[in-house]
Amino acid sequence: MSDENKEVLVTRPRYDRAALRSRIVHLGFGAFHRAHQAVYTDVMLNAIGGDWGHRVVKLKSGAEALQRLAENAYLYTVLKRDSRQGDQARIVGSVIDHRHPETHGREGVVAGLADAGVEIVSLTVTEKGYMLTPGGRLDLDHPEVKADLADQGRPGSAIGVLVAALAERRRQGLKPFTILCCDNLPDNGARTRDAVLAFAGERDADLAAWIEGEGRFPSTMVDRIVPATTPETEARIFDVIGRPDPDGVACEPFRQWVIEDDFVGERPAWDVAGATFTRDVAPFEMMKLRMLNGPHSFLAYLGYLGGFETIADTMADLNYAAAARALMLGEQAASFAAPEGIDLTAYADELIARFTNRAIRHRTWQIAMDGSQKLPQRMLSSLQWHVEHGRPAPLLTLGVAAWIRYVGGIDERGQAIDVRDPMAARLKADGSETPVERVRAVVETSGIFPPRLAGDGAFLDTLSQALGGLIQDGAVRSVAKVAGESKR
Repeated sequence: MSDENKEVLVTRPRYDRAALRSRIVHLGFGAFHRAHQAVYTDVMLNAIGGDWGHRVVKLKSGAEALQRLAENAYLYTVLKRDSRQGDQARIVGSVIDHRHPETHGREGVVAGLADAGVEIVSLTVTEKGYMLTPGGRLDLDHPEVKADLADQGRPGSAIGVLVAALAERRRQGLKPFTILCCDNLPDNGARTRDAVLAFAGERDADLAAWIEGEGRFPSTMVDRIVPATTPETEARIFDVIGRPDPDGVACEPFRQWVIEDDFVGERPAWDVAGATFTRDVAPFEMMKLRMLNGPHSFLAYLGYLGGFETIADTMADLNYAAAARALMLGEQAASFAAPEGIDLTAYADELIARFTNRAIRHRTWQIAMDGSQKLPQRMLSSLQWHVEHGRPAPLLTLGVAAWIRYVGGIDERGQAIDVRDPMAARLKADGSETPVERVRAVVETSGIFPPRLAGDGAFLDTLSQALGGLIQDGAVRSVAKVAGESKR
């Protein structure tokens, strides 16, 4: 009997869903939240019960999807896929309500956060959703920031909605809610806090002072590979639960959530579901950004250019697998201090096993999105460490060169790349530049390179050479070369 035909374990809510209240509001109800934060709450509720429910919000598209979810009593399927152990399914019941500007109005979205019963507002709006400059500050020139400051009662951005809801809580004499960022930003709690305070300061200095004094912005580290849903995913979920589930998602078995224990009021007992509460998230966050996210981007850009559709396909090439592990342990691990008690070699081995899970079809193109927002924390900060310490970093350098080629918009076969990046138009290549000219143009135009790198002629020359080699040899041969060198 094949794995596809084996009976699949399906876990269902065993708690009283009627007892749940909308105590957590989540901005950015996408696949990751469905497979991560909402699952932690669901597991916790199955273990100990309680009334912690999620109200979910999408600020732009997705109104019809949320209405459809409501018609299905907010139940949806999370399918854990493992090419070695087989599939398991979970019917998640922790979501109980929603808001969307098209159906509730922008004012209704704000009211959904300002509700006195809300304790926590969490976010997965991707790096670009915070509208930060390359230096990590709120971009006051961003069109959405300007629009929200001009129409304070009807904001459309995540930061604008947060501040409007906090202002309403203050007006009602309520305490703030805890803002829990769950995106892959370095020091994500502090970054979110700074953005909120900057926006609030532009609106009302007294409001900003109240948020600064009374609010809380815990940092977090989240980890689970959740590919975009495909027709194959939908078909498999249909096979498992016996009906269509357009809101179902597939993911890997592994999940991790590390949370700074600093909340305004009550918090869920997510540790019952396996989360870690700690005083300092930074070491875990740095480990994940550099050991997982950096190599993931490396594989995405070089894998896409090399003609590989998914990360698992890419890892089937032994040179790519060797390069990914060498990047983790030979370059990234040197650039940070591991959390106490963590064996980085064992962590790298676990990551390699996760990347090779063929049941998870995580497309290289999907991971390659928004690279201008991701590279600073995933690769460039590590490269800066190596430059400052006089150490070569050929794998990191090749990864950045691959990103530069990718955002140029033409692949190795001369085909157009559908580049999804807020800087895509600015970074597109015109086809006439030499590698040296191309590197210097991207460094100058993007503004994402730390000054220590942008002003280092030797580094720029090395990066130009890597780009030139990539153009001449192609991604597969370039990876084979650096993989061979890493074994010496």
